Amino acid sequence: MSDPIEVVMEEALRPGSLLTTVRERAAGRGLPMMIYTEELFGTAMMTTTGPRSTLSPPMSSTWSQWPSTARATPSTRSSRAPGCTRNGPDRAGWLDGGMNLDLRPALTHPELLAKPVAGALAEWVGPAGGAGPAGDAGGLGGVEVAAIDPDLADTAAFCKHYGVRLEESANCVVIAAKRGGETTFAACLVTAVTRADVNGVVRRRLGARKASFAPMGDALAATGMEYGGITPIGLPPDWPVLIDGAVVRQPHVIIGSGIRGSKLRLPGALLARLPGAEVIEGLATPIG
Repeated sequence: MSDPIEVVMEEALRPGSLLTTVRERAAGRGLPMMIYTEELFGTAMMTTTGPRSTLSPPMSSTWSQWPSTARATPSTRSSRAPGCTRNGPDRAGWLDGGMNLDLRPALTHPELLAKPVAGALAEWVGPAGGAGPAGDAGGLGGVEVAAIDPDLADTAAFCKHYGVRLEESANCVVIAAKRGGETTFAACLVTAVTRADVNGVVRRRLGARKASFAPMGDALAATGMEYGGITPIGLPPDWPVLIDGAVVRQPHVIIGSGIRGSKLRLPGALLARLPGAEVIEGLATPIG
């Protein structure tokens, strides 16, 4: 008669099973399986006897098939980046390639926003909370915020670590436009798989003799935001905000929050309603 534990483990480890899927995703992220499943489900997919720091693997030869990452102890928790858990009803979506972000209503967490961004959002949603275009006081269906590791704020590192597709992430760049001895600023918002056509579409739209990326020092001073966190929300009111059409077609998009320690998530179409916003098809060209 087959060992019941062997039968259970063989079934659990078959290709396409939930356990196999979780194990593969944990290995892909370089996380111990126990830590990954705790983040996903709120509990580890392991059995314990005694203190949580002691793991008891199944007494089966099948256990030898498990990667070493599945046998780690809770001491590895110290390597977990801030804001890397995903709680609430969307946890199941994470298994299907969803984001690994702890999203919360943006206006209830001003500590995760640059001051200009917090002020602009408060004005944008209206004094009644949810009366304006951002909706629901920045909550579900509106503008959300998630804390991240500041060292992972740059787009490529952020998307890789937090499971965000590049198409869902939008970069905001500050443009310096020169004409007649005068320099003015504008912002361009494009998806992370494209780059703004600064010398073509952008320059012509701004009526400039020359257009280029603004020096970083000038951009930070003018916006009051941090490098790697510049966002179209909370920019000076006289700035044009040029948005590529691909951005607004995204159901949801990730943008900066004004600081490196967090990101905003909101419906792409909502960005077209920002003050000074203009949606331009062909504003950006594909990278590569």
